[in-house]
Amino acid sequence: MDSIQIEGGICLYGQTKIQGSKNATLPILAATVLIDGTSRIENCPDIADVSAMINLLRSIGCIVTKEKEAIVIDAAKVVKSNLPQEEVTKMRSSIMLMGALIGRTKSITLDYPGGCIIGKRPVDIHLMALRRLGVQIEETENTIHAWTTGLRGSSIFLPFSSVGATENCILAGVCAEGVTHILNAAREPEIDALCEFLIRAGACIEGAGTTHITIIGVDGLQSVTYRVPNDRIVAGTYALAGVICGGEITLLETPTEHMQKIMEVIRHLGATIWEENNRLIIRRLQTIRALPYLKTEIYPGFPTDLQSMLMVACTIANGRSIIEETIFENRYKIVKDLCAMGADIEVENTKAYIGGKTRLQGKHVIAEELRGGAALVLAGMAAKGTTVVENKYFIDRGYENICADLSQLGSRICVK
Repeated sequence: MDSIQIEGGICLYGQTKIQGSKNATLPILAATVLIDGTSRIENCPDIADVSAMINLLRSIGCIVTKEKEAIVIDAAKVVKSNLPQEEVTKMRSSIMLMGALIGRTKSITLDYPGGCIIGKRPVDIHLMALRRLGVQIEETENTIHAWTTGLRGSSIFLPFSSVGATENCILAGVCAEGVTHILNAAREPEIDALCEFLIRAGACIEGAGTTHITIIGVDGLQSVTYRVPNDRIVAGTYALAGVICGGEITLLETPTEHMQKIMEVIRHLGATIWEENNRLIIRRLQTIRALPYLKTEIYPGFPTDLQSMLMVACTIANGRSIIEETIFENRYKIVKDLCAMGADIEVENTKAYIGGKTRLQGKHVIAEELRGGAALVLAGMAAKGTTVVENKYFIDRGYENICADLSQLGSRICVK
């Protein structure tokens, strides 16, 4: 049951609901550690990374229960600040617990986070930022030990607008004495969601959604209920599936306010896309147009998490496309599998040159990471014949039930 089988070449017609956001849920779950009480987080996706974060919360003393699409966390009795190696090395987002646990217990010990092969994603920016807030850090070959006698507000300039480092600064800053300024902060919608959650809990934060976030430390936070926004990357994945396969699909509960660049690119490809009563409708009846040039960028630019799916679309486009990856150096891992399916792709440094007009052929392929795995599923949907995508567990890290969702859109897809 660890592979996905797809019968390709079928136009899509139907509708499906978009799940809660993975990238918003994980830091918000980490933030519940700062609350000496109970938090209720609604619209949480039932995915592997969320399960791993729940296990981490339980390991430090939180009582966590699941209620349909909600997760209830009682963090009143956080008793540990040492995180178990097995869970930390599964998931990159375990690093979010650094700022939260230092804010709550003044210390943390953890292994270097894992879960990612698409790029280096170093934690040095996180550590630099925490040091600016008064945290002392000792690193060994495999572990990080951090502690403080008291967090102090500071001005922190991030050399790169890292989402994770911005989130860690926010989590530590809300408990610091005085004022914290985060300069060159990330602007992703998930930062807005984290700040909104913390503000509802009593934090004082200004500037979310801008490159300058100001935090005035508070003495404590209170219990809160919060609904996570829907997942713009999952919505983008399914929207691109509609573009790749043709037909007309409807995506329910889609966060279109955070998808403007994605929608712009889809229109350039030749599809019609519009919003109607909280639904996103995608219609593609003509040949896909090539993209002369597109590069991935930090928000509000085109997201790196959708680059692999866009590459699949470009393989069948009418003409030659160029994609430049500016965020993660190993994001082109699916190229060899796409070429095995018949694609014409050449990679030179950060650019991929994609010859279009390819009729992909079904093959046995292997997912090596989350978004690349989802892109291989989309390639199978476009291909002639049967495609089997191994290592389904990578895809499960971010997609609640990709087979059921795409089946509702008309795809012949199943778990094997």
